[in-house]
Amino acid sequence: MDLTFFERVNQYFDTLSDSEKFLLRYVQDHLSEMPKISIVRLSENANVSTATIVRTMKKLGYEGFTSFKIRLKDEHRLAPEFSVIEKVDNKIKEAILKNEQEVTKTIQMLDRGTIEDVLQKIIYSRKIVLFARGFSELIAKEMTVKFQLTGKYCEMHDDPNIITTISKRIDKKDLVIFISLNGRTEELVQAAKNCKANGVSTITLTANRESPLYTLSELTLVGYKSKVSYFPDYEVRSRLPLQVMARIILDAYAIRTRS
Repeated sequence: MDLTFFERVNQYFDTLSDSEKFLLRYVQDHLSEMPKISIVRLSENANVSTATIVRTMKKLGYEGFTSFKIRLKDEHRLAPEFSVIEKVDNKIKEAILKNEQEVTKTIQMLDRGTIEDVLQKIIYSRKIVLFARGFSELIAKEMTVKFQLTGKYCEMHDDPNIITTISKRIDKKDLVIFISLNGRTEELVQAAKNCKANGVSTITLTANRESPLYTLSELTLVGYKSKVSYFPDYEVRSRLPLQVMARIILDAYAIRTRS
């Protein structure tokens, strides 16, 4: 079965140069424009050379930029649309589409093999320790309760001092799950370093592939975060990508362990 664009990005991202990664971030943020845009216009808009565009597409397994556009158009031909958005204000329509994109693109970016590895880690761990800060704590609390409901021992910590201290004492038989949108929260990064030094398995749910937590974690699920924020003066960006990934993990675990 042919890989989708997001599956290709997920598979080859770590092999790309900085300019190629920059291009892909631009393409992801303007995906709906790609089937109609020329390579020259994309080069101007993304501020990269046409050679970089062609090279990037070939690294993703396409024959070139035109091949990418054709495949992308085919992928989205049957994509579901929200009929209600035709009846609402344009700004509200943008908000609806923003949330749709975060859900859809996050699901497309997930790697089946990584999800299976995550499930195996959870199933065979003695206990699960969840670390999260800020609004991500709400997702961690939900995961904690639902793991407990399945009979899995799980605990969650959100205090920065406690996170740093406990991360030094976790047993190798246990599993740590980090939930962080940007993957740069200082105490979570330090906790990940502590776990790695002690040989403790770690899983991270994030929306930032170029973060310390991504690098330090044994397994990482990466979601799509829109650049649009309706609360620009505050660090309260949507955690929807993290919620989607958490729900998939929880549902998959419940199904896999159901007697």
